[in-house]
Amino acid sequence: MKISSIFILSISSLFILACNSEPRKLPILGSREPVEKTVDGKTVVDTIYQTIPAFSFMNQDSAIINNDSLKNSIYVADFFFTSCPSICPIMSKNLLTVYEKYKGNPEVRFLSHTIDPKYDTIPVLKKYADKLGVKGTQWSFLLGSKDSVYLLAKNGYMSYSKENDSIPGGYEHSGYFLLVDKDKRIRGAYDGTDKDQVAQMSKDMDVLLSEYHPK
Repeated sequence: MKISSIFILSISSLFILACNSEPRKLPILGSREPVEKTVDGKTVVDTIYQTIPAFSFMNQDSAIINNDSLKNSIYVADFFFTSCPSICPIMSKNLLTVYEKYKGNPEVRFLSHTIDPKYDTIPVLKKYADKLGVKGTQWSFLLGSKDSVYLLAKNGYMSYSKENDSIPGGYEHSGYFLLVDKDKRIRGAYDGTDKDQVAQMSKDMDVLLSEYHPK
């Protein structure tokens, strides 16, 4: 039987594409700076990416959470307050579905930073976590000084938080979830009130994890 040359070319093309295909990688967000360095006697240009600054906050179980606590994990960060009458309950409900998916996975963490430290004491954060059904340190509801949290939101997560007495709840903040890799670089930003974007974040988390476990 004579095999068509077009068929052979098509199969060959598919084989080449399969061999050359690479796993999808998430972009690195934030500012970046080109720097020159010497490698094997040659000058090459490398890129320094924005990373999350060092921080140290206390969670709902009075445990200290800092950069070292997260060195072997990717994580999702957001900003909220427990008495929020608008987007926070929606965000927490949506993030809970992602938490349930990765529950027990030591490579995945969740950080929710309160922007109302005066009201959101450790017992209040603990009650909030218990009501959601969150146990342990995989999802930490973090308490820090207002200045340190607001500065971290602005300089670390490209986010914002501020007091605003003209709106219900008295605080204004970003409704985004920020996906951070093990090198403390932001790899994705998702509207925490949008179920489709949260679902995409969940898929992207699988993609990010695969970077650390190549097949």
